[in-house]
Amino acid sequence: MNLSVLGFATLGVFLALVLTKRLSAVVALILVPVVFGALAGFSPDLGKMMIQGVQEVAPTSLMLVFALLYFAVMIEAGMFEPLVRKVLAVAGEDPLRISVGTAILAMTVSLDGDGATTALVTISAMYPVYRRVGMNPLILATLLGLSNTIMNWLPWGGPSARAATALRVDIADVVGPLLPAMGLCLLAILGIAYLFGLMERRRLANDLAAGRACQPSTAIDPSTPKETRNLALNLILTLALIVGMVSGLVPLPALVMSAFALAVTINFPRLQEQREKLAVHGETVLTMVSLIFAAGAFTGILGGTGMIDAMAQTLVSSIPGQFGPYLGPITGLLSMPLLVFMSNDAFFFGLLPVLGATGAAYGVPAEEIARASLVGLPLHGISPFIAPIYLVASLIRCDVGALQRFALPWALLMSLFALFAAIVTGAVAFGP
Repeated sequence: MNLSVLGFATLGVFLALVLTKRLSAVVALILVPVVFGALAGFSPDLGKMMIQGVQEVAPTSLMLVFALLYFAVMIEAGMFEPLVRKVLAVAGEDPLRISVGTAILAMTVSLDGDGATTALVTISAMYPVYRRVGMNPLILATLLGLSNTIMNWLPWGGPSARAATALRVDIADVVGPLLPAMGLCLLAILGIAYLFGLMERRRLANDLAAGRACQPSTAIDPSTPKETRNLALNLILTLALIVGMVSGLVPLPALVMSAFALAVTINFPRLQEQREKLAVHGETVLTMVSLIFAAGAFTGILGGTGMIDAMAQTLVSSIPGQFGPYLGPITGLLSMPLLVFMSNDAFFFGLLPVLGATGAAYGVPAEEIARASLVGLPLHGISPFIAPIYLVASLIRCDVGALQRFALPWALLMSLFALFAAIVTGAVAFGP
């Protein structure tokens, strides 16, 4: 059977099952590609493909597990309590100020270019505030994702470097012309945060007027104030961890494992206390790990069977010749669905060179193709095939499907606005 058709069918069935809650994400990630891989005639090799995919995500999973445990220790040690009190003192219980403050914090923390660090720091600091005020934590996750993916346009964010490398252009020529568009996008995110704040202010006021109390969570509530221990030492250790993550001097798994070992020993030296504190976060860790490994198996099958390459080539070959001079905006539009089901490496190193060569045939500069390829990153942030969304969902104690349903329209809107901003500012030309 046609691999491209099977690939699109695999994605469609998976998304339909998860978004309609017919299957859990972890079950769908395993069963759907196995069924379609067997239909494609790869039954004898599916096991090897799944193991290969799991092996590829294992280092990321290892790093995220111990990073999550590290920040769990910091939460239990009350490191974020002073920040929470400060935020509540400045914003009070006003959802508008809290929402805008979330976006500003996420943008600031995203300057280091590491998505996992941004998620861990931002959610650890703001989630207790959302819980105490009664705000929807999906707003926190959405603002985090939008802010981080746009800030990843910066040279050290990763995607820009991949695009420049794949097309053999100077990264300054890619990022420099994009900065005005990036500024517009950040303003748009603040506008979305303002809108979220107004919506939550109205909802909470209506709930109060109607006498409706906030529904209690069935999970352990980390919003309960913690006793603050070793604040100065914990801040120094956390700063050292973030600097180490950014510098890359030490492999990330080794870095976060060492940081966790130090943190848990310093703050909870008694073994019984360590077990009690970490048990609170055990369900979160288990859920995240199972989802990441299942996603690795999913992408292992799609990549091993050739479905991903076939889908990408189908989309590229469907561009009519007369649209060649408009390949800049077309690349931006293609990046939106492609970055949902492709990894950064697969998209930027596998498909982007094809788009670049096609654009060159019509006189479209490679730098412009590189810039356009970045506008789909907000949608990439909610892809079910990357680890960060499972980390975020675990941290805010929500279902991945619920997070995707809530964030999808805002991520699509931001990607379309990013393309519009790039065209308006001249970073991407519209036409010959």
